[in-house]
Amino acid sequence: MSAPAATGATLVESNPILNISVFLAFVAVTLFIVIRASRNNKTAADYYAAGRSFTGPQNGFAIAGDYLSAASFLGICGAIAVNGYDGFLYSIGFLVAWLVALLLVAELMRNTGKFTMADVLSFRLRQRPVRMAAAVTTLAVCFFYLLAQMAGAGGLVALLLGIDDKLVQSLIIAVVGALMIVYVLIGGMKGTTWVQIVKAFLLIAGAVVMTIWVLALHGFSLNTLLEGAVAASVSDPKDAILGPGLQYGSNPWDFISLGLALVLGTAGLPHVLMRFYTVPTAKEARRSVVWAIWLIGLFYLLTLVLGYGAGALVGPETIVNAPGKVNSAAPLLALHLGGPILMGFISAVAFATILAVVAGLTITAAASFAHDIYANVVKRGKDDAAGEGAADPNGEVRVARRTVIVIGILAIAGGIAANGQNIAFLVALAFAIAASANLPTILYSLFWKRFTTRGAVWSMYGGLGSAILLIAFSPVVSGTEGSMIPGADFAIWPLSNPGIISIPLGFLLGWLGSLWDNRGEDRRLAAEMEVRSLTGFGAEKAVDH
Repeated sequence: MSAPAATGATLVESNPILNISVFLAFVAVTLFIVIRASRNNKTAADYYAAGRSFTGPQNGFAIAGDYLSAASFLGICGAIAVNGYDGFLYSIGFLVAWLVALLLVAELMRNTGKFTMADVLSFRLRQRPVRMAAAVTTLAVCFFYLLAQMAGAGGLVALLLGIDDKLVQSLIIAVVGALMIVYVLIGGMKGTTWVQIVKAFLLIAGAVVMTIWVLALHGFSLNTLLEGAVAASVSDPKDAILGPGLQYGSNPWDFISLGLALVLGTAGLPHVLMRFYTVPTAKEARRSVVWAIWLIGLFYLLTLVLGYGAGALVGPETIVNAPGKVNSAAPLLALHLGGPILMGFISAVAFATILAVVAGLTITAAASFAHDIYANVVKRGKDDAAGEGAADPNGEVRVARRTVIVIGILAIAGGIAANGQNIAFLVALAFAIAASANLPTILYSLFWKRFTTRGAVWSMYGGLGSAILLIAFSPVVSGTEGSMIPGADFAIWPLSNPGIISIPLGFLLGWLGSLWDNRGEDRRLAAEMEVRSLTGFGAEKAVDH
């Protein structure tokens, strides 16, 4: 390729010692923050919900830190650099999704719940089956989300070291998993939240600096930048990178399926929903989401410049052939702009992004298992309407800590299997599962008085099972060179994202199950939940029991 490609090729072989030094310094600083924050972890509320001590703006930064994952920074920049307009669709979908979360979910969930999503879903339904189903879907969503983050970590550190060996990348993913386990075991939600706040600030600041730098090199003209991206493009025709269809033109149904998953998935993500419990009031929950929308919206606008900037200055061919493949676009752009120091900083921030997100996902999964399955299913021998577990809170936390270790091991194994996949795409699969398995039950529980336990169980298991089944028999897993199992071909479902089938199916099963459930539910609890979710009356009782 031309100069950009050649430059990018030499940049990959930059200063690995400097890069790793910056990275290790960043890990040390964030670990110090986690240890400091962990001193006040005395109760289950401290460990799961950070003692509900964060303000709206603080939690907004933490939500942004949780949401702006490796997929947002590494995956989307790479998708735009290689696929142009179609890659930017991820940014649009991820941002619009927050309007759904703000208008339909955030305040209502905070008013009704305690620690986990299942607290809300089981409030007016039979505890044990609903909590078990909600815990299963939570663990599934967190696992798929973890796959993306771990794969991103392997590619990022491989790029820092200039290593393209799969075995070494697998070892790197194992180290990331071990660090994640340490973060969560020590810091709980409070330590994780402070890391996310710091990470969000640094990530957005770094993206702003790089965006201004890229625009300055192109005379602060977006048109000049796009012309440079077209000149470096390997698409045919070259200007196809500026219009829709480069990635999804051959199968528009795949795009519709992806769009549904992105827009509806956020409101069903357990680790995002759990963030609403870290603030003391519903008002602060609303402020959290408003702050998060502004921060996330700003960042996603920046990804447009960063993605096309990477395409223009580094070159799509260089990005695809680098260690880490499409996920290396942002670090390579930083290397082109500011040399090894800027690359080391941006990579360290990206790595902190991965650590913070996997820590948030892990504590969400561990809390769901300990609070919903251990405390409210295993230790409680009967259903009750209050939704409170009979288990000792300290015992809950001990179970949660052990669960963290198990989840970390599973995440390492899954991350090794998913290494090399585009992480924005992998996250879209997690969004599809969340929108299929969780969102229908959340909305029905909050807004439909006739919703029943059978409807909830059918919706969650049906949405989850259909999404995973379609993914298993899709081109994601087999049938193409970029599949997780390249040599196999058992793909019978043509779309890469299952959302177009599994999301409507989740809503349909919830409706049918409720219509065919003759047992009915306690209407008084439904009325109490409606009052509590809409007004906040009694919310503190639900939180502090």
